[in-house]
Amino acid sequence: MEEIDSPRGRVRVRDLQNNRVVWESYDQLLLATGAVPVCPDLPGADAVEICGVNTLQSGIELRRILDDRNPKNGIVVGGGYIGLEMAEALVRRGMAVSLVSRSPEVMKTLDPDMGHLVSQALRDFGVTLYLEETLIGFETKSGKITGVVTDRRSLPADIVILGLGVRPNTELAAAAGIPLGERRSIRVNELMQTFVAGIWAAGDCAETFHLVSRKPYYLALGTIANRQGRVAGVNLGGGSATFPGVVGTAVTKICEVEVARTGLQESELRELGIEWASAVIRSRTKAGYLPGAGKITVKVLAEKGSGRLLGGQIVGMEGSAKRIDTLATALHAGFTVEEMINLDVGYAPPFSPVWDPVVIAAREAAKLV
Repeated sequence: MEEIDSPRGRVRVRDLQNNRVVWESYDQLLLATGAVPVCPDLPGADAVEICGVNTLQSGIELRRILDDRNPKNGIVVGGGYIGLEMAEALVRRGMAVSLVSRSPEVMKTLDPDMGHLVSQALRDFGVTLYLEETLIGFETKSGKITGVVTDRRSLPADIVILGLGVRPNTELAAAAGIPLGERRSIRVNELMQTFVAGIWAAGDCAETFHLVSRKPYYLALGTIANRQGRVAGVNLGGGSATFPGVVGTAVTKICEVEVARTGLQESELRELGIEWASAVIRSRTKAGYLPGAGKITVKVLAEKGSGRLLGGQIVGMEGSAKRIDTLATALHAGFTVEEMINLDVGYAPPFSPVWDPVVIAAREAAKLV
């Protein structure tokens, strides 16, 4: 699809096999154009060995380069989910791997004290971190990558993985005059309708709503995209469904460490002018006397005065990450940390200490609000 003509209810599409352009009419149009990787406009950025990873095809192409060229030095630029997972994968292939990030710690969706735990896990695994450094260019020779240049140093590189995040793919919508919102994502209501009659949007191109901040929000996650797509499909088919919003829940596994977050983090609370208290506790994933009881760190943020739960973050060993679902559910319900203390969560020694780490963190936060 190359153009949307909403006044006439039609789209211009190109037949790629025959290189033929036609106009097709529509009664209802759903935009699900997704997101595209952020790519820096820097010298040398067109080298073949500089790879983004956001689709199955891009992953296949990266694997082909790795297999064909057997690179020794890999540089990952960006400390988000994709960047960290790719750094781990390259180390497992036996490569020397460095990661460059502008942030003081990796994974800036966590508060720095929790992100530090992930940074340390990467170092322990063999990744060299260059934090608080900015990418300023690439070194190439005969069109091939030879190095990555930051504002502090030059690093040798045989392959570079870009993990700088994504942006909503909305140029087509913008050109058609469809209103955009947060981070230039497509503005939609809870039915997934845009503000142009007959046009809907869902997935990584669409805006959402944060249930804690009560403000428009953009987050490119498959879980959100699937739920938005369901709502749009139900309504397009004549049914009735709504998408009320999100609390920003995400989990991943980096090396041997599980990572999870939900709600707002301290930087967001500061921007919103919300006063908060935070509690950080360290516990075990199961009863301490059992083999395999791993370490877990839980951080809970609560509003001062009201005690309203605002967010939570978890970093720990196996059995840690999915505990974030308790906090996510409490955020949806609007719980205070005091109310969380009496949650009737399950207990047996193979699964948890008598007091679950999430409940312990809520209890500590309740003392501070």
